[in-house]
Amino acid sequence: MPERSSEVFTELRPLLFAIAYRMLGSAMDAEDLVQEAYLRWQEASDADVRSPRAYLATIVTRLAINHLRSARVERESYVGPWLPEPLMTEQVPDASGHIELSESLSMAFLVLLERLSPVERAVFLLYEVFDFEYAEIARIMDKSEANCRQLFARAKKHVGAPRARFAASREQAERLVERFARATGAGDMDGLLALLAEDITLWADGGGKAPGAALKPVYGADAVASFIVGFTRRFVQRDRVLRPAEINGQPGFISYVSGTPVAALVFDIQGDRIRTIYAIGNPDKLRALPGEGA
Repeated sequence: MPERSSEVFTELRPLLFAIAYRMLGSAMDAEDLVQEAYLRWQEASDADVRSPRAYLATIVTRLAINHLRSARVERESYVGPWLPEPLMTEQVPDASGHIELSESLSMAFLVLLERLSPVERAVFLLYEVFDFEYAEIARIMDKSEANCRQLFARAKKHVGAPRARFAASREQAERLVERFARATGAGDMDGLLALLAEDITLWADGGGKAPGAALKPVYGADAVASFIVGFTRRFVQRDRVLRPAEINGQPGFISYVSGTPVAALVFDIQGDRIRTIYAIGNPDKLRALPGEGA
């Protein structure tokens, strides 16, 4: 393959990963799709590639749609709540730093996307998040512009737009996460209740593979605090290490045992309270996270 083509692909790679991750909710699957796009890019003729951006976005989008269709049965039979694979955003390759892309990484937004069909999801993301024009989307999806507009309108009604999930400053959020970790480690109910919003929701994704994961959402400050204290006493190992991290653009931390990630917690924060906790303990979803010393 000509060196120029390799350079072009490298330049577009962050965009391709960004599309694939938001489509699939999995960093590992997104990397696989980007690699497949690279292989097809190598084999393509100049006649096939009039616009590298459009050509590669088409490949990744269509691969993602096919992947979601094949994964539908698996997700319908998933044990407990399904959450996206956590992504360390200090390291994520992305297409841009502007706020729409950042907010479209949030756990809450990615969970909302699960309401959409694969085709609706693709059209919505390409237009709302990645600023493709309807004419471009129509070619990518092999549909009419009118049909794409209808698909977008239907998706927007179900999802809305990416929006900020916490109003706290970075410093406020980091302090809250530190206080949460201390209260959790000490089994301090009062300390936890001082941090949790009254209407907090805890979502736990164990995929049937993590001990003690709640099979249904836990609602309300008292119930969430009780669940956290009980879980910590029963299941958390003494040699656990917590590392604060920015995950999906939000404050959180990774829990390590013997240097291996065993859980990721992500927080939606508003003001001085935690409004939502997303806890991912399914080991299959933690493989892309760095080890403790990384």
